[in-house]
Amino acid sequence: MGEAAHDVGVELTVLATFDGDAAVATADRVIIGDARDAAALDRLSREVDVVTFDHELVDLDLVAALERRGVRVHPSASALRYAVDKAHQRTNFAAAKLPVPRFVVTTSGHDPALAELLGSLHNGAVVKVARGGYDGRGVIFVDDPADVPAIVDGLGARVVVEERLALRSEAAQLVVRATDGSSLHYPLVTTVQADGLCVEVRFPTDLSSATADDAASIAFRVGELIGAVGVLAVELFVTDDGLVINEVALRPHNTGHWTIEGTATSQFANHLRAITGQRLGSVEPRAANAVMVNVVGADRPGSPDAARAIPGTYVHDYGKSWRPGRKIGHVTAIGDDAAVTRVTAWSGARAYGTRTREVT
Repeated sequence: MGEAAHDVGVELTVLATFDGDAAVATADRVIIGDARDAAALDRLSREVDVVTFDHELVDLDLVAALERRGVRVHPSASALRYAVDKAHQRTNFAAAKLPVPRFVVTTSGHDPALAELLGSLHNGAVVKVARGGYDGRGVIFVDDPADVPAIVDGLGARVVVEERLALRSEAAQLVVRATDGSSLHYPLVTTVQADGLCVEVRFPTDLSSATADDAASIAFRVGELIGAVGVLAVELFVTDDGLVINEVALRPHNTGHWTIEGTATSQFANHLRAITGQRLGSVEPRAANAVMVNVVGADRPGSPDAARAIPGTYVHDYGKSWRPGRKIGHVTAIGDDAAVTRVTAWSGARAYGTRTREVT
């Protein structure tokens, strides 16, 4: 967002945990403080016209307190709760008849509703901590449903237990929603996961146009239900019975990083346009194909310069300190030929030193 801000007429003030945070280098002004500290949020709110977010690790009560004082916050605390609290999300999506896996919200392995769900499962279960998990953290895949009660009791927290679906693939639908409720949707993309992380994003998706229409419809419905403002990312499971919602994020999202080079207006620029009341920019693709590969820290630091030496790559180094397993950047390639585009993106990521491997 910092890199996109000046092009859309926005001055950006960043609330950073410390002065070495990556976003500091792109900001017009910096406030050092914790996003869950009331004093830091108060100081930020006095410096800006509107507050937005680049992660969900926030205190919703503090965000709501800003709103009650008249601070413009986009997305709102009530909207953010759908990303922060998986139990709230699943319960309200189910009530709205949005497609979600069968699930139970519980704090006890002895919950009768949990026993009923587990007795009906055939492919195992997934246990998710209701708050705090992301990028595979706080998510446990359980092959034998009989093991779930002990896991729930061991976590000692509110959890969502849901059926483990048989997947054909995964996809992501990005929508950007303005303050007046108008919306645009980016093209649907196929996402590839490994070890709980998204490792690759492919445009165009290989799914049918009817499925793409369904994905856009689901995302628009989610946006209206929660009153989203800015970018809304809806991660989707593709099953034999149709699309099922996996997770949502109310911010520029990893599955939309390809839009920096791949569409007329990036998700970052459009997020800033949306939250500041500007007209949304075009989401039309700029090339027939785009592939983004995440760079995940390997055992030894890699070289973004080596990646840039690969012709046709767009290399994004996040300026984060390196450590194994951490997302430190991404490489995008765009072009007319799907196979060449994918080879280029992965060649750049390997030259950068990612530890991930291609998944076919």
